Amino acid sequence: MKRAVVHDWFTVNAGAEKCIASFINNWNDADVFSLIDFLSDQDRDEILNGKRVTTSFIQKLPYVKSRYRSYLPLFPLAIEKFDLSNYDIILSSSHCVAKGIINTNKQLHICYMHTPVRYAWDLRNQYLEDSGLNKGFKGFLARFFLNRIRNWDLKTKDRVDHYIANSNYVAERIKKIYGKSSKVIYPPVNVGNFKLQSEKDDFYLAASRLVSYKKIDLIVESFAMTGKKLIVIGDGPDMKKIKSKASSNIIIMGYQEDKILIDHMRRAKAFVFAAKEDFGIIPVEAQACGTPVICLSEGGTKETVLDGITGVHFHNQNKKDILEAIDNFEKKINDFNPFEIRKHALKFRTERFEKEIKQYIEEKYKDFKKNL
Repeated sequence: MKRAVVHDWFTVNAGAEKCIASFINNWNDADVFSLIDFLSDQDRDEILNGKRVTTSFIQKLPYVKSRYRSYLPLFPLAIEKFDLSNYDIILSSSHCVAKGIINTNKQLHICYMHTPVRYAWDLRNQYLEDSGLNKGFKGFLARFFLNRIRNWDLKTKDRVDHYIANSNYVAERIKKIYGKSSKVIYPPVNVGNFKLQSEKDDFYLAASRLVSYKKIDLIVESFAMTGKKLIVIGDGPDMKKIKSKASSNIIIMGYQEDKILIDHMRRAKAFVFAAKEDFGIIPVEAQACGTPVICLSEGGTKETVLDGITGVHFHNQNKKDILEAIDNFEKKINDFNPFEIRKHALKFRTERFEKEIKQYIEEKYKDFKKNL
């Protein structure tokens, strides 16, 4: 049996790449395809066990390493150029165009979907604004190409035999956008790297890439009104704006190595997370440290953080709701049991993911072979 794994792009070792690492751990003989591949040697070893990736023509375009998203209009064409006709099973890992890989009715295509194309659907306006493409002739062209990608995304929905969603939230969006049902299998979280610490220090922690949809600026503004100590770890294009909003009780540490991030995550009295994520790995990592999470009750964190048990939910992305959630947490702080919080996080461990994904694919392939 020949297997192919298709991933949108390899540029960093993030949440989607952790899924690829598990796929390769299950099927080390699989060949890997992607639009581009700029992994470091260390990341290649961790994600792909040293495997080389077959890339598209986009790999050779000018300035692609630093500006690959500028070639978004070419992504559908590039993904369709791959010839996977010799493979029995195609497993795509898609948050952009990987699900649109061309296959035949003699091949089983299962898509692990992190999200439908963000740029074409729910984050379209934010993408245009953040890219400076929301006005004028450039804005007109950008909307034209995003409309084409949206149409292509809908046209290619039936190339997938079975969808797997990384959360119930994503499953709902798959149903709404594509009209397709999906199996929910939560992504892997390497909780073994995060050790329990029951004694906490007197500070709150926020950590992520500093981009607009993560809402770190909103967290900083909220804590500036409380006087409570907040530490922010992460870097990104919003760094200057976030620093300008920080008061004396807020420390912006910028990018830090994993060991420093984990140390702060273990010691924090609570982890604060205001983004609406498809799943959101870092709140699960915080819980693996026995640290409660104060988070938005939408998206993946609605499922991964248990309100009143492993954290506190707030319902809207505004300062009023965040301040109320902090106040509620402070009142109930002694009710949170670090051991129970970690126990909940262990449900998302990598071994669970690999077992579930392998079992699901083997079952579907067995059924597929019967019907050939």
